[in-house]
Amino acid sequence: MTSNSIENNLYARLGIDKPERAQLAVLETENGKVWTYGDLSAMAQSLAQKLLDLGVRLGDRISVQVGKSPEALALYLSCLRIGAVYHPLNTAYSLAELKYFLENAAPRLLICSPENEEPLNALAQACGVEATLTLDIEGNGSLMKDLPPGQTCDPLSVELSTSAALLYSSGTTGRPKGIVLTHQNLASNAEVLVKLWGFSADDVLLHCLPIYHVHGLFVACHCVLMSGASMLWNSAFEANSAMAQLQRASVMMGVPTYYTRLLALPEFNADSCGSMRLFISGSAPLLSSTFAEFEERTGHRILERYGMTETGMSISNPLSGERKAGTVGFPLPGVELRIEDDNGVTVPAGEVGNLLVKGPNVFKEYWGMPEKTAADFTQDGFFKTGDLASIDPECYVAIVGRSKDLIITGGLNVYPKEIELAIDRCEGVLESAVIGLPDDDFGEQVVAVVVPDGTLDSEALERRLRSDMQEILAGFKRPKKYILLDGLPRNAMGKVQKALLRERFASETVITE
Repeated sequence: MTSNSIENNLYARLGIDKPERAQLAVLETENGKVWTYGDLSAMAQSLAQKLLDLGVRLGDRISVQVGKSPEALALYLSCLRIGAVYHPLNTAYSLAELKYFLENAAPRLLICSPENEEPLNALAQACGVEATLTLDIEGNGSLMKDLPPGQTCDPLSVELSTSAALLYSSGTTGRPKGIVLTHQNLASNAEVLVKLWGFSADDVLLHCLPIYHVHGLFVACHCVLMSGASMLWNSAFEANSAMAQLQRASVMMGVPTYYTRLLALPEFNADSCGSMRLFISGSAPLLSSTFAEFEERTGHRILERYGMTETGMSISNPLSGERKAGTVGFPLPGVELRIEDDNGVTVPAGEVGNLLVKGPNVFKEYWGMPEKTAADFTQDGFFKTGDLASIDPECYVAIVGRSKDLIITGGLNVYPKEIELAIDRCEGVLESAVIGLPDDDFGEQVVAVVVPDGTLDSEALERRLRSDMQEILAGFKRPKKYILLDGLPRNAMGKVQKALLRERFASETVITE
């Protein structure tokens, strides 16, 4: 590396290779295995050399659909080290969904779980991917065979402006957009959050989040690595296990569902959180009632923050100072925001408008979509988030709605148009509208309002829909309830009035499949 890139790229800033950290614990798995920073550094370097030996070069995309493991984290770090672009994929994605991602991202390599190797290898070959390798949650697989020893990787020169990650977020037109994040986007955000949330080497983070998502991979892991802290590394969230581990942790990051599930445990109280200093919530709105009950039960006020794939974190309630229920706090240092009406005029304080943000955390571009990139930025460089917000007299920001009808279920984004397109292709369907309805556990659940074309009876149509959706959609995207109507409500311009549907069916009981 050049001296400039050693100082500036994300891998170096995270400090994984610092000699003074080599013997310090970085994570502990559910089975009690402890990884030191030295272990993680050696694994990242070995995997980096393996990728180089496989022909990976600066800017190449590496698509990854694997379970959560320390080795998967090391794989991400190895991509940062050599300037490859890490492309994480939700483990629930179907073959139909993966086909689009592989065609669009055009990765050099695909790394998947061994149980999916056969169908994904065939798909990867059809999409022009050079090779498919495997990695399981135990750290085994073809990726791990014949690994070169650590400390041998000669990394590529990686500058701040280099692309670090490619993540996809669907739009209202249906097809997902590739979001390109640079080393600067990720490094600047991590540095701000470490300071803002008071991370230090003494912290222990309870990590139950997936690592194919901004929250679990970038926000959580970067705060730990950059500060020299450690993690209790869980494959998933389970309320009883999490409550027990809180006795050994100092920070927890989670989606609102995690907090509602903890509160559902009668024995969860202040004694359960004896060593905790901070609970952080994000990826979905935190209900004011959850905030209040959590404080009453534990004495802790959850810190809610706001971010999105395109920006990482942009707004946060303070570490020291009032954390207001129903708000996401203030802009992060270095981040500017404004709230405008549909004509681009700044709205007065207290009024609702479109939220725009600007800062070093904001993404570089949409992959292969220059016109869409240009359309989503103002002439003076502000990104149009698509969210509706207001600012109160004390300058706290509240996110009051989502202009693009986004559904967030269990912290995961679901875009109605994608589901509607799939449903409308099914036999027996005339048209559909997908909405989110309130759910105490997941925040929102996906519900499909369907207009039949009369060729199938209602029971046959619902069976067909459930069967078809199981084949083409990830589980978290599949509607949990189908409501059949003779027609959809529309305004004078013919636009479906989803707000009326949400109001009409707000009290519907959503039954999990």
